[in-house]
Amino acid sequence: MKMILITALGVGGATVIGALIGFLFKKISHKFSDIVLSFAAGVMLAAAVLGLILPSLGYGGKFGLVTTIIGIFVGALSLNLIDKLVPHLHRLAGTDFESHHNANLNRILLFVTAIAIHNLPEGIAAGVGFGSGNQTQALLIAGGIALQNIPEGMVIIAPMLSAGVSAKRTFLIAMGTGLVEVIGTLLGYFAVSVASVILPFALAFAGGTMLYVVSDEMIPETHAHGNQRGATYALLVGFCVMLVTDVLLG
Repeated sequence: MKMILITALGVGGATVIGALIGFLFKKISHKFSDIVLSFAAGVMLAAAVLGLILPSLGYGGKFGLVTTIIGIFVGALSLNLIDKLVPHLHRLAGTDFESHHNANLNRILLFVTAIAIHNLPEGIAAGVGFGSGNQTQALLIAGGIALQNIPEGMVIIAPMLSAGVSAKRTFLIAMGTGLVEVIGTLLGYFAVSVASVILPFALAFAGGTMLYVVSDEMIPETHAHGNQRGATYALLVGFCVMLVTDVLLG
């Protein structure tokens, strides 16, 4: 249990670390951000496949393939639904609704809210990994998610400050997105610990959410500023780093 708590805090704390870096380097270039985010996308892609989807097949038994495929799509569709339901959160930032910053702030807060909401299933993925009983795989998954959270924390700071959100409130909002991940990690662990029968589905569900985030958000974002070639190679490097780590520690 101690390891779970440490991991949960580490995964959530990675967002805070990213936010602190964002405060230090408010003018992070698109190229640097795209490369770091792409590397993290490669890590998450490998973590989803090696740490969640393949184990789901292994634990699923006779119906492993069907369970895994259903879990992947349910996970992806859940995030798809979340994307459609993300609320507008002007008041969370303490900014007047009629402010001239409103339109820009609205887009930024939707992005931040999406990160926070998506952090819940990512946290669940880390917790589910521990519920599988394979601590090495679980730590790899958690490490991949934490690594991805650092650039996420970095990229939300400058836009919020430029939209008129105070530095204190910006940091608190960033911390909030990380706290969601801590909660998700604990939920995922306890869910599969209480009902181990759902483990194959839970692993595939978590893998599906991660694949969705990589394909729907991270890759389009890193290919939108003319840095797609570097971003592609950074993704491959991230994937291979996780592959090597998995083989050496497996």
